[in-house]
Amino acid sequence: MDKKEAIIQATMELLQEKGERLQEITVREICKRANIGLGLLNYHFENKDKLLELCVERMVNGIVDNFQRIRERTEGLAPMEKLVYLGNMTLTFLFEHDTVSRISILTDMRLPKEDDNTHKTYAAYLPLVAACRPDWDKETLERRTFCLIAGMQQVFLRHKVILQTQGIDLTNADERKAFHDKMLRDILGQDAD
Repeated sequence: MDKKEAIIQATMELLQEKGERLQEITVREICKRANIGLGLLNYHFENKDKLLELCVERMVNGIVDNFQRIRERTEGLAPMEKLVYLGNMTLTFLFEHDTVSRISILTDMRLPKEDDNTHKTYAAYLPLVAACRPDWDKETLERRTFCLIAGMQQVFLRHKVILQTQGIDLTNADERKAFHDKMLRDILGQDAD
Protein backbone atom coordinates (compact mmCIF):
# COMPACT_ATOMS: atom_id res chain seq x y z
CA MET A 1 0.00 0.00 0.00
CA ASP A 2 1.39 3.39 -0.94
CA LYS A 3 1.71 6.20 1.62
CA LYS A 4 -1.27 8.18 0.31
CA GLU A 5 -3.55 5.16 0.62
CA ALA A 6 -2.09 4.40 4.08
CA ILE A 7 -3.11 7.91 5.18
CA ILE A 8 -6.62 7.41 3.80
CA GLN A 9 -6.99 3.99 5.46
CA ALA A 10 -5.71 5.30 8.81
CA THR A 11 -8.16 8.21 8.65
CA MET A 12 -11.06 5.94 7.73
CA GLU A 13 -10.24 3.67 10.67
CA LEU A 14 -10.26 6.70 12.97
CA LEU A 15 -13.58 7.84 11.48
CA GLN A 16 -15.06 4.42 12.24
CA GLU A 17 -13.70 4.49 15.79
CA LYS A 18 -14.65 8.08 16.62
CA GLY A 19 -18.01 8.07 14.85
CA GLU A 20 -19.59 11.51 14.95
CA ARG A 21 -16.76 12.94 17.06
CA LEU A 22 -14.66 14.10 14.09
CA GLN A 23 -13.19 16.97 16.06
CA GLU A 24 -11.32 14.37 18.14
CA ILE A 25 -9.33 13.18 15.11
CA THR A 26 -6.00 14.95 15.06
CA VAL A 27 -3.38 15.20 12.32
CA ARG A 28 -0.83 13.74 14.73
CA GLU A 29 -3.08 10.74 15.37
CA ILE A 30 -3.54 10.15 11.63
CA CYS A 31 0.20 10.42 10.97
CA LYS A 32 1.04 8.06 13.82
CA ARG A 33 -1.49 5.47 12.67
CA ALA A 34 -0.31 5.72 9.03
CA ASN A 35 3.34 5.72 10.14
CA ILE A 36 4.15 8.87 8.15
CA GLY A 37 5.37 12.38 8.84
CA LEU A 38 3.16 15.46 8.91
CA GLY A 39 4.73 16.84 5.75
CA LEU A 40 3.55 13.84 3.74
CA LEU A 41 -0.05 14.32 4.86
CA ASN A 42 0.10 18.00 3.88
CA TYR A 43 1.75 17.10 0.56
CA HIS A 44 -1.02 14.70 -0.46
CA PHE A 45 -4.06 16.45 1.04
CA GLU A 46 -3.10 20.04 1.95
CA ASN A 47 -4.98 19.83 5.25
CA LYS A 48 -7.03 17.60 7.52
CA ASP A 49 -10.38 18.93 6.28
CA LYS A 50 -9.68 17.92 2.68
CA LEU A 51 -8.54 14.48 3.85
CA LEU A 52 -11.70 14.05 5.94
CA GLU A 53 -13.88 15.11 2.99
CA LEU A 54 -12.25 12.45 0.80
CA CYS A 55 -12.67 9.76 3.45
CA VAL A 56 -16.29 10.70 4.13
CA GLU A 57 -16.95 10.59 0.38
CA ARG A 58 -15.53 7.06 0.26
CA MET A 59 -17.58 5.94 3.24
CA VAL A 60 -20.85 7.33 1.92
CA ASN A 61 -19.97 6.01 -1.52
CA GLY A 62 -19.93 2.50 -0.06
CA ILE A 63 -23.37 3.02 1.42
CA VAL A 64 -24.76 4.37 -1.85
CA ASP A 65 -23.31 1.31 -3.61
CA ASN A 66 -25.38 -0.82 -1.21
CA PHE A 67 -28.58 0.57 -2.76
CA GLN A 68 -28.47 -2.21 -5.36
CA ARG A 69 -28.52 -4.88 -2.65
CA ILE A 70 -31.33 -3.02 -0.90
CA ARG A 71 -33.36 -2.99 -4.11
CA GLU A 72 -32.89 -6.76 -4.30
CA ARG A 73 -34.17 -7.13 -0.71
CA THR A 74 -37.33 -5.22 -1.63
CA GLU A 75 -38.05 -7.22 -4.78
CA GLY A 76 -41.56 -8.27 -3.76
CA LEU A 77 -42.71 -4.72 -3.01
CA ALA A 78 -44.62 -2.40 -5.33
CA PRO A 79 -42.53 0.43 -6.86
CA MET A 80 -43.88 3.09 -4.48
CA GLU A 81 -43.27 0.82 -1.48
CA LYS A 82 -39.66 0.37 -2.62
CA LEU A 83 -39.23 4.11 -2.97
CA VAL A 84 -40.71 4.74 0.48
CA TYR A 85 -38.45 2.06 1.97
CA LEU A 86 -35.30 3.39 0.33
CA GLY A 87 -36.16 6.99 1.19
CA ASN A 88 -36.79 6.18 4.84
CA MET A 89 -33.57 4.22 4.98
CA THR A 90 -31.66 7.11 3.39
CA LEU A 91 -33.10 9.70 5.76
CA THR A 92 -32.48 7.45 8.77
CA PHE A 93 -28.84 7.10 7.73
CA LEU A 94 -28.50 10.87 7.33
CA PHE A 95 -29.90 11.57 10.79
CA GLU A 96 -27.97 8.75 12.49
CA HIS A 97 -24.69 9.91 10.90
CA ASP A 98 -25.23 13.65 11.13
CA THR A 99 -21.63 14.86 10.87
CA VAL A 100 -20.55 12.50 8.10
CA SER A 101 -23.76 13.16 6.14
CA ARG A 102 -23.44 16.92 6.51
CA ILE A 103 -19.84 16.84 5.23
CA SER A 104 -20.83 14.65 2.29
CA ILE A 105 -23.81 16.77 1.21
CA LEU A 106 -22.07 20.11 1.66
CA THR A 107 -18.98 18.90 -0.18
CA ASP A 108 -21.15 17.77 -3.11
CA MET A 109 -22.89 21.14 -3.11
CA ARG A 110 -19.64 23.09 -2.94
CA LEU A 111 -17.70 20.93 -5.40
CA PRO A 112 -20.23 19.07 -7.58
CA LYS A 113 -18.81 16.23 -9.68
CA GLU A 114 -20.35 13.79 -12.13
CA ASP A 115 -19.65 10.85 -9.84
CA ASP A 116 -20.19 12.40 -6.39
CA ASN A 117 -22.45 10.82 -3.79
CA THR A 118 -25.38 13.06 -4.67
CA HIS A 119 -25.24 11.93 -8.29
CA LYS A 120 -24.89 8.27 -7.28
CA THR A 121 -27.90 8.62 -5.02
CA TYR A 122 -29.83 10.24 -7.88
CA ALA A 123 -28.84 7.35 -10.20
CA ALA A 124 -30.02 4.80 -7.62
CA TYR A 125 -33.40 6.52 -7.22
CA LEU A 126 -34.04 7.18 -10.92
CA PRO A 127 -35.23 3.64 -11.83
CA LEU A 128 -37.52 3.54 -8.79
CA VAL A 129 -39.11 6.87 -9.66
CA ALA A 130 -39.45 5.66 -13.27
CA ALA A 131 -41.25 2.52 -12.05
CA CYS A 132 -43.63 4.66 -10.00
CA ARG A 133 -44.33 7.03 -12.87
CA PRO A 134 -44.03 5.19 -16.21
CA ASP A 135 -46.24 7.89 -17.72
CA TRP A 136 -43.54 10.57 -17.35
CA ASP A 137 -41.23 11.50 -20.20
CA LYS A 138 -37.47 11.31 -19.63
CA GLU A 139 -37.07 15.02 -18.92
CA THR A 140 -39.85 15.08 -16.31
CA LEU A 141 -38.53 11.89 -14.72
CA GLU A 142 -34.99 13.27 -14.40
CA ARG A 143 -36.14 16.67 -13.11
CA ARG A 144 -38.49 15.22 -10.48
CA THR A 145 -35.89 12.68 -9.32
CA PHE A 146 -33.41 15.53 -8.94
CA CYS A 147 -36.03 17.45 -6.92
CA LEU A 148 -36.55 14.41 -4.69
CA ILE A 149 -32.84 14.01 -3.89
CA ALA A 150 -32.31 17.76 -3.40
CA GLY A 151 -35.43 17.85 -1.22
CA MET A 152 -34.21 15.02 1.00
CA GLN A 153 -30.85 16.74 1.42
CA GLN A 154 -32.54 20.01 2.38
CA VAL A 155 -34.91 18.23 4.78
CA PHE A 156 -31.86 16.84 6.54
CA LEU A 157 -29.81 20.05 6.48
CA ARG A 158 -32.73 22.26 7.55
CA HIS A 159 -34.48 19.95 10.01
CA LYS A 160 -34.16 22.48 12.87
CA VAL A 161 -35.82 25.17 10.74
CA ILE A 162 -38.60 22.72 9.83
CA LEU A 163 -39.14 22.06 13.54
CA GLN A 164 -39.35 25.81 14.25
CA THR A 165 -41.55 26.74 11.29
CA GLN A 166 -43.73 23.65 10.88
CA GLY A 167 -43.51 21.94 14.26
CA ILE A 168 -42.30 18.69 12.69
CA ASP A 169 -39.47 16.93 14.53
CA LEU A 170 -37.58 15.08 11.81
CA THR A 171 -35.24 13.52 14.37
CA ASN A 172 -38.29 11.48 15.40
CA ALA A 173 -38.52 8.44 13.11
CA ASP A 174 -42.33 8.43 12.90
CA GLU A 175 -42.59 12.13 12.10
CA ARG A 176 -39.76 11.78 9.58
CA LYS A 177 -41.51 8.87 7.83
CA ALA A 178 -44.80 10.77 7.64
CA PHE A 179 -43.04 13.88 6.27
CA HIS A 180 -41.13 11.79 3.73
CA ASP A 181 -44.33 10.09 2.56
CA LYS A 182 -46.01 13.46 1.99
CA MET A 183 -42.92 14.78 0.21
CA LEU A 184 -42.89 11.74 -2.11
CA ARG A 185 -46.55 12.20 -2.94
CA ASP A 186 -46.01 15.93 -3.55
CA ILE A 187 -43.16 15.25 -5.98
CA LEU A 188 -44.59 12.15 -7.64
CA GLY A 189 -48.26 13.07 -7.50
CA GLN A 190 -51.00 11.56 -5.34
CA ASP A 191 -51.75 8.80 -7.82
CA ALA A 192 -48.19 7.41 -7.88
CA ASP A 193 -48.93 3.87 -6.68
